Amino acid sequence: MQEPVPGVPANDSIIFGPSGRVLLAVAKVLAIIGGLLFVGLVVMSIVSIVGRKLLSAPVPGDVELLQMIAAAASAAFFAYCHLNHGDVKVDFFTAAAPPWVNHALDAFGSLLVGLAGAVLTWRVYVGAIGTQESGETSAILDIPVWWAQIAMVPGFAMLALAGFYMAARHVQEAGRRGEARR
Repeated sequence: MQEPVPGVPANDSIIFGPSGRVLLAVAKVLAIIGGLLFVGLVVMSIVSIVGRKLLSAPVPGDVELLQMIAAAASAAFFAYCHLNHGDVKVDFFTAAAPPWVNHALDAFGSLLVGLAGAVLTWRVYVGAIGTQESGETSAILDIPVWWAQIAMVPGFAMLALAGFYMAARHVQEAGRRGEARR
């Protein structure tokens, strides 16, 4: 996580502009939905395990449901994580660098995150359309597989937007810090 910038309040109105606050709010809603999906999966798993052990009646297709829903739920967290500087970051070599250098490096990293999010959005969408056209379904419940794939697209699209937004903010901050030292 990034250390707070001295003299700058750590509230969203300073860190994010108006579009960034909207992006953060949407990312937060997606992350909450992802969290609720995981809570549902935990409840389903408990019911299935207890049903299997006590009644010899597990939830049919529980593993299929777990795989499909967990994929979409996981994709929902990435944008919120990136917007909150929650990515894993190894800054051992840059800890002593001037702030503008760190912002420039963060801008490059965020650009890469945005590009990765865009590629994932595109490829998962294309894969979902291909799976829909082939009519592939899950083995036990006969659920169309493309439903799970297409449910990942909003999370990856938000990741792309978050990466590009944070890249722009870091470029602005690097420029501001670079100008301030002259």
